[in-house]
Amino acid sequence: MKKIKQAEHGFTLIELLVVLAIIGLLAGLVGPQVMKHLGGAKTKAARTQIEDLSGALDMYRMDVGRYPTTAEGLSALVAKPASARSWNGPYLRKNKIPQDPWAYDYHYVSPGEHGRFDLFSLGADNAAGGEGEDQDINSWE
Repeated sequence: MKKIKQAEHGFTLIELLVVLAIIGLLAGLVGPQVMKHLGGAKTKAARTQIEDLSGALDMYRMDVGRYPTTAEGLSALVAKPASARSWNGPYLRKNKIPQDPWAYDYHYVSPGEHGRFDLFSLGADNAAGGEGEDQDINSWE
């Protein structure tokens, strides 16, 4: 009876290195594009949140007859200020004020320089100005 030597199955070291090199090249090309779109998604999320907060502020104005003062701030949307007689809130679904996508508080000024109120995020760097993810996102543009 002859013994038939069975071939061993598996990958050689060279094959594994070639596959790893291809994966590294793909990650180098695709990674920066994904990160660029991730930053854009946060900016879009901030714009959407500002629009939602602006809508809640408009509802507050319809009930109370004015926008919250700067001192009352956005917290007037979830807790009745002492000076608001016909408050009918809370005006936000989750009963809390959201932070911007970079985990900073939104800035609110009323009366605003650009309208009845100014509502804005300073972006990823939380400083005025900037480009890309660091740009300011506001309610008046």
